[in-house]
Parts: sequence; structure tokens; C-alpha cells
Amino acid sequence: MNIPNILTLARIFLTPLLVWLLLGDHVAWGFCVFVCAGFTDALDGLLARVLNQKSRLGSYLDPLADKLLLVTCFLILWRVPVQGISIPLWLVCITVGRDILILSGFSLLLLYKVRFEIRPLVSSKLTTLFQLLTIFTVLGRSLFALPRWTYPMLFIITAVFSVVSGWQYVSMGMTLNRLRKR
Repeated sequence: MNIPNILTLARIFLTPLLVWLLLGDHVAWGFCVFVCAGFTDALDGLLARVLNQKSRLGSYLDPLADKLLLVTCFLILWRVPVQGISIPLWLVCITVGRDILILSGFSLLLLYKVRFEIRPLVSSKLTTLFQLLTIFTVLGRSLFALPRWTYPMLFIITAVFSVVSGWQYVSMGMTLNRLRKR
């Protein structure tokens, strides 16, 4: 267990606290917890590189922690509006559906004993960035207001990156599966 993995575990444990705060209508505190969770995400990756502490456990835990935090926030912020703004159901379906599709693809590759290395794509990193930004702005509405047009624009950008990166992962998985059959 190294420092980056401990930070990743902290992000996992912050997620239930965030849920409790949001469901209890403590959105400003939820925003603070979300920012802390985002900080641990940035810091664990930086420390893994700087301290040369990349690990196989971390390569599985980090995306799991990200998905747990993001999916949870998307689902809650669909049902719990923050000052009149909620994440639309169509965006929740795209983001959560993408993650389910990717996880299903990874599971199938493992089931078929296809060797692959988990490395995030650039489009996937951008997807995560826009998903985090979407949650940040919706939660942040309790502390600062952006023009109303900002939210639909951000929702569309997040959806586009989610679809593009999801398609790239599906394409990679299909290629890996075809190579396995040869």
C-alpha cells in the first residue's frame, strides 16, 4: 500500500459522505467534499508519477474510485436539483451507460482471457475532466452562479466526450477480441 493508493481509498470513502451531505441538503458542504475528492484524484496521479509509485492495484483502484464518485454524483444530481439546476436524465444515461459498457467490455475480455493493459485514452481523460467539471458547476451553484446557458452547453460537451471515448473503448475491445481469435 503506497501513498497514491491511500489517497485513492480516501476518495472511495469520501463518496458515501458526499451522498449523505447531498441527500441531507447540505450542498455547500457536499461541494467541499467533492473538491477534496477531486484533489485526491489529481494528487494520487501526480504522486504515483513523481514518487515512481505506480502499481497494478492503483491501476484498478483509481478508475474504480473515479467511477464510483462520478456515477454516484450524476445519479444524485439528477434527482436532487441545486438551486433549480439538475443533471438531465439523458446525460445520466449516457455517462452511466458508457461506464457500464466499458466495464462489461473489460469483463468480457477477462472472461475470454484476452491480455490487455489498462491505460486511459486521451478522450477518456477529457471525458473525466468534463464530467468532473459538470458536477463541480452544478454543486458549485450553491456558492456561485454561472449564466444559465452554461449548464446545457457543459452537459452537451460532456455527452459528446462520453460518447466518443466510449466508442473508442468499444472499438479497442473489438480489435483485441479479433486479435485473440487469430
